[in-house]
Amino acid sequence: MVFVFSSFIGDILNLQVYYPWEFLSSSPCRTVVFPLMTSGVTYWVIKSLQQLDICSSCINSYTLLVSPRLLFTIFSFILDYSVYRLAPFWDVDPWKALVLLAGSYVTLVFYTRTFTNALEGLLFALLMVLVSSTRSDGSSAEPTSSPLIGIITTAGFFNRPTFLAFALMPLLYWAGLVVGSQKSIKTVINHFLKLVLCACFTAIVFVTADTFYFTSVGLDDLYSIKNNSLFDAVAQLNEKLVVTPLNFLSYNLNPHNLALHGSHPRVTHFTVNGIMLFGILHVLAIRAGFKMLKKYFHQLIRVKSHYCGSSGLLVHSEGNPMLLLFYFVPLAFLSLFSHQEPRFLIPLILPLVLFSTSQNSTMKWKHIIIIFNVLGALLFGCLHQGGLIPSLFHLEQLVHSPESSSHPRHYTLLFAHTYMPPRSLLNIQKRDTHVEVIDMAGSEEEILCQTVGQRASNFTCNDCHIFVIIPGTIKTTITKCGVLFKNETLIFPHLSMEDPPQIPFLFSANWRSQLGLYILQVDKNQ
Repeated sequence: MVFVFSSFIGDILNLQVYYPWEFLSSSPCRTVVFPLMTSGVTYWVIKSLQQLDICSSCINSYTLLVSPRLLFTIFSFILDYSVYRLAPFWDVDPWKALVLLAGSYVTLVFYTRTFTNALEGLLFALLMVLVSSTRSDGSSAEPTSSPLIGIITTAGFFNRPTFLAFALMPLLYWAGLVVGSQKSIKTVINHFLKLVLCACFTAIVFVTADTFYFTSVGLDDLYSIKNNSLFDAVAQLNEKLVVTPLNFLSYNLNPHNLALHGSHPRVTHFTVNGIMLFGILHVLAIRAGFKMLKKYFHQLIRVKSHYCGSSGLLVHSEGNPMLLLFYFVPLAFLSLFSHQEPRFLIPLILPLVLFSTSQNSTMKWKHIIIIFNVLGALLFGCLHQGGLIPSLFHLEQLVHSPESSSHPRHYTLLFAHTYMPPRSLLNIQKRDTHVEVIDMAGSEEEILCQTVGQRASNFTCNDCHIFVIIPGTIKTTITKCGVLFKNETLIFPHLSMEDPPQIPFLFSANWRSQLGLYILQVDKNQ
């Protein structure tokens, strides 16, 4: 998702970028508001510093990567604030909850990266704070945040329409508080009216911003619409309006489109992704959920057998059942879609941390929790695709070297079996044509060899250079293509989960090559 935010470098810094399918003007599925308000602001600051000669070399691959991540790291403290505010409301020790949150590798790795899922998690946290109102003495207060709840819910929906799955339980909980705390139907209607009006106003702001960005609606267009009849004006305006969540839902509700990104069993979130992200906390939450259901059904049977009232259905158990609903209801809704990635669940860390802290049994697993999060931070924070960004740093220095500046050269950078490389980190101006980036993704051996062979046999100039960037696990494959290479550069560490190393090779003398990313230069003298 780094591409969602780095795409706007092209608009602000005039650099070559790759625009993902979500931002194609024909049918945009993502709003521009959040990327421009976050990464866009940092890029604008960098550009201003360079223009004012405060920092003559501010625009480079390192600052382009780190500046938005630094902003997201600052934003991540919203999670800490939310836990501190919510803990007393849910009868949880705030300091234990904060330690559990800070010790999670999900917080360390995912909430410091430019993921739309991280923003979704922060908005979910703010929504939980708004619906869990408390007085200074710790008692529940009457809900008074209707406008803010409407704004946060709509903003989250435009960021990722899946936010509605996370917002469902908080909104139902808030609605129950409103109805239960107000004696006048007029006051209840007033609360809901404020929420709806603020939600509509926020939606208008997002639709207007997206429409101006994706369709380039100008004052002349608005003037021509104004001079038409009411019916024609509405029809013209409707044609130009861009409502990104509707495009998003239209695309993702089509099973064929989801299959293009990978189809998974419906239980992947429950059985794999939840454990991958949260470890033993996810398992304990499932166990607690089954225990609460078992107690509930036993009490239900007992009540029916004695013809008693519904007051006997109160389930007394360790942990708050409502927090479990905040965790499992979104998880269940996300499981309805066939495309299931672990990052989709990162907003759920907040209710899971609060629930886990409320369980006394969690402390028995503290050593396993620590080991799990250390390993998770190493795997997803360092090893997994860890060589891709450093390789771009290396290539940026290469294409901007003094030799390249004095004698223009043409570079072809062919990436294979890596994640899509963010082209913006090469720091290439839009007008420059001396760098060509080819993303082969997970191409098969035959196609990869054919492409490399064609490029190697068709050197069009003396100053043309071709580099192939591949994981060490498929280096033997590329060397069998009949192409000579020189100037090997190994970037360590790098782990490709799509092309994992074989276990015996990890215990051999060249184990580093299996956990590395190679930059191979094609030899002209074939």
